Amino acid sequence: MFGNYLIGLREGLEASLVVCILIAYLVKTGRRDRLAPVWAGIAAAVLLSLAFGAVLQYGSTQLTFEAQEALGGSLSIVAVGLVTWMVFWMRRTARHLKAELHGKLDAALAMGTFALVVTAFLAVGREGLETALFIWTAVQATSDGVRPLVGALLGLATSVVLGWLFYRGALKINLARFFTWTGAMLVVVAAGVLAYGVHDLQEAGWLPGLHDQLFDISGTIPKDSWYGTLLKGVFNFQPDPTVLQVAVWTVYLAPTLVLFLRRSSTPGSGPAAKPVTTATKAA
Repeated sequence: MFGNYLIGLREGLEASLVVCILIAYLVKTGRRDRLAPVWAGIAAAVLLSLAFGAVLQYGSTQLTFEAQEALGGSLSIVAVGLVTWMVFWMRRTARHLKAELHGKLDAALAMGTFALVVTAFLAVGREGLETALFIWTAVQATSDGVRPLVGALLGLATSVVLGWLFYRGALKINLARFFTWTGAMLVVVAAGVLAYGVHDLQEAGWLPGLHDQLFDISGTIPKDSWYGTLLKGVFNFQPDPTVLQVAVWTVYLAPTLVLFLRRSSTPGSGPAAKPVTTATKAA
């Protein structure tokens, strides 16, 4: 549940910041009449994300077991790739996000109403699709459709509140530090999702070694115990992983986490080099 709260919070906060910047810019420049197309683009992005999640959930139930495992494993790997790209991208661009969005919005205003809708749709839609995909993989990993969804919704709700406080100018936060630490935690979560995806592909027969377990501590950490469930929900922990799962988990986590934290702390390497404090006052 915590892992899904984290992904909902981070992705939701990115989207909230984008929305705040777009709306505040239009308000401050006296273009309130152009807010409707922006809200239309945001609404379309939300509906697309919900539809994408519904297609993943209900479409996969019509497949055979092997096909479900193959689909789940493949999409888990895609989700890990997207999340990894996202945390590195946000760490690099958070410092200049406001100026970048203002430039895109000026161009959209010059092109017309449809361009405004598209700009808002693309700005929010990417986070929405990533969130839907990551939540779906978490549901498949835990075989629990309630807690992952509740965690993600709580994270999204928190991000909406934070976004509103940003807009009102009531909240200041060091975005560089926030995205660094949440990014590092998401890399750990993504490593667990990757290991789960590999196990799915093994069950589908796409990868070998399904019965080659590296260890089995199910007696110490039962899968149905509260702490086993907690570890599963947060880190996708499995007490009886295969050799390939552990190998892939290690090969992904160690270099990715080291690279992310090292570059975040290197002077001049990105937003972590200079603390960023954001507060947007409504006009």
